[in-house]
Amino acid sequence: MGEHVKFATKLGIIATTVGSAVGLGNIWRFPYEAGMNGGGAFLMVYILCVLVLGIPVMCAEFIIGRHSKSDTVDAFRKLRPGSRWHYIGYIGILASVLILGYYLVISGWTLEYLFRAITNDLTGKTAAEFRAEQNAFIQSDLRPLLWTYIFLFINYIILSRGVQKGIEKMSNILMPLLFVILLVFCVRSLTLPGSSEGLSFFLHPDFSKITPQVIIRAMGQAFFSLSLGMGILITYSSYFTAKTHLIKTATTVAILDTSVAILSGIIIFPAVFSCGLDPVAGPDLVFVTLPNVFNQMPVSALWSTLFFLLLTVAALTSTVSLFEVSIAFLINYLNMSRKKATRIMMLVIAVLSTVSSLSIGSWSDIRIFGKTLFDACDYFSAIILLPVGGLLISIFIGWFLKKNISREELTNRNKLHEPLFSAIFFCIKYIAPIIIILIFLSGFGII
Repeated sequence: MGEHVKFATKLGIIATTVGSAVGLGNIWRFPYEAGMNGGGAFLMVYILCVLVLGIPVMCAEFIIGRHSKSDTVDAFRKLRPGSRWHYIGYIGILASVLILGYYLVISGWTLEYLFRAITNDLTGKTAAEFRAEQNAFIQSDLRPLLWTYIFLFINYIILSRGVQKGIEKMSNILMPLLFVILLVFCVRSLTLPGSSEGLSFFLHPDFSKITPQVIIRAMGQAFFSLSLGMGILITYSSYFTAKTHLIKTATTVAILDTSVAILSGIIIFPAVFSCGLDPVAGPDLVFVTLPNVFNQMPVSALWSTLFFLLLTVAALTSTVSLFEVSIAFLINYLNMSRKKATRIMMLVIAVLSTVSSLSIGSWSDIRIFGKTLFDACDYFSAIILLPVGGLLISIFIGWFLKKNISREELTNRNKLHEPLFSAIFFCIKYIAPIIIILIFLSGFGII
């Protein structure tokens, strides 16, 4: 890369990689996907997707990133010169840009709600009032954009400081804070009256609820949550040191990321059931249902503030990672300075997120395949581009890259005795591509 750097510490490697994975996908999207897709049934399929697809595909991305020490496009050029495999890198960049287009809008919502919680504007209201206020807020044009731009500016400050002083330093501070807040909420939620019913809904699978649609949503969620197919893990692993144990890192990231998703479910579903609310609330779960739950607790302003601080922290670690994919590409491909590359990406995403936010408000009549631009960015990235990227990466590592390169990277040039290598490589070569293809075919009604 134009400025080839490495993460400074082992903690930095884990914190930044987990930070890229842990985000609104775990705390906002996972609970509502689980709520709408059978609770425990969705959780079980999701965990299977993480084990059989998530960890192997993550290892595949780590192999590409660390071996090439480059951005997500140039990595494939280095590993297979003269081929067209580098188009996978462009898929990752496109996915990360589309995700940022709507993700920053939701991140702006979290800032609005954090501000309202701090100023005690969320107390003493009914669920109907919360819903009316949320709808009025997201369908208005100016306020959501103001918070989106503030969130963009925070990203700019961190990213312009570079990999070690910006991204790594932020992750080392914010990730431990995120886990502390999560655990505090778990204890509080489990002490609510009637919480066991919510826990049962979330942890006991009803196998009759497992349908092809539930499976494809679980796979899409696993890819989205673990940051697979976005180019993030290829970009971040290019900053790994030669001593980084790739399989151990992938497993640690998957465990911590899945733990956050499960802890979020343990926080949200007992609270929802305790207050007699609907777990199938969809995206409203966080912005309507939970403020209503906090209102029924003592010191409700404190719980609201803590929760929306948690969401804001999770959103920030993810948006920074998503930006780094394109920034690393511009630094390397066009030989730009980091500050210039960061400014260009800020402008691009400012335009996309503006259109995305307005598509919920005054531009809601504009549709792509029957979806608003906001929903189209979500669907096209999470349900199509990420699994396609994961599929192509698995095929590339399993069938086209020399196997000894994969062995070299996963065993740290044979310094580690790695008994899991054969199993991981088998999953990358055979299991992941077959399962992704089958899930696609069934999800789109072809089989």
